[in-house]
Amino acid sequence: MNVDTTHLVKILTMLSLVGLLFDVGLRLTWREIRHALRACRIGWILAANFLAVPLLAVLAARAAGLSDDVSTGMILLAAAPFAPVVPVFTKMVRGDLALAAGLTALFPFAASVLTPFICQLSLAYLPARSELAFHIPTILLVLASTITLPLVAGLLVRHWNVKLARWLNKPAEILSQSAGALSLAYVTLSEFKTIASVGWRALLVMAVVFELSLLLGYALGGPASGRRRVIALGTSNRNIALAILIALASFPGSPVVGTVVANGLMLIFLGLLHVAYWRFSSPAHKPTT
Repeated sequence: MNVDTTHLVKILTMLSLVGLLFDVGLRLTWREIRHALRACRIGWILAANFLAVPLLAVLAARAAGLSDDVSTGMILLAAAPFAPVVPVFTKMVRGDLALAAGLTALFPFAASVLTPFICQLSLAYLPARSELAFHIPTILLVLASTITLPLVAGLLVRHWNVKLARWLNKPAEILSQSAGALSLAYVTLSEFKTIASVGWRALLVMAVVFELSLLLGYALGGPASGRRRVIALGTSNRNIALAILIALASFPGSPVVGTVVANGLMLIFLGLLHVAYWRFSSPAHKPTT
């Protein structure tokens, strides 16, 4: 990926993240966030997403003998939890929307601090990383500016002017979804050779990590099926835009970006399969609000 392409993908990815998190903030209040967090096992959920899933990715990558680039891409995804698309999936499977929104609001705050350190710690366990470097201060700044700040901005707009927040919902949603789709499509085309070279074995390993993560999240969701589905989807569906952003900032000129996209596409495919299964296997289930 050349310099101009890298800059374009960075801009599109950052726009996608900013739009997604700003849109989430516009739909929430501080009270809703507090209520959602009190109603779930937040400590266990954070530990599962920031410790258990990255550890699982490291163990799976080493056990399968995957290359450094492929392993790094898996780890970046594993350390970027709870994709902003989870509330959309939750609505489709008739899950607990309030919980999905609350956790989507919380995880950016946690990710802006924890994700760089979890990546650094996880990557240290790879057999070798050649010349790849991970710049924690830079990533902290990028995450804070693309995740924490737009989320807080959305919450403040909602707090000060509800009508304005509702009016901004649609433009923010369109901006984030368009930028995200363009970014993913562009990086897929530009890194197609790398994506194609990842191989079925690496994708199979990522699929196993996904399924184990989903089961772990489902077990932590409590007795209510609506909550179980939210935690399961959040734990298994990683934030692809965030992982791409970290890869571009930390590993320029390497095939890591392509491996992130390849594994990310696998996660999207598996996530949609589970959404379809839950949606059509329990048609009588009523949405939880």
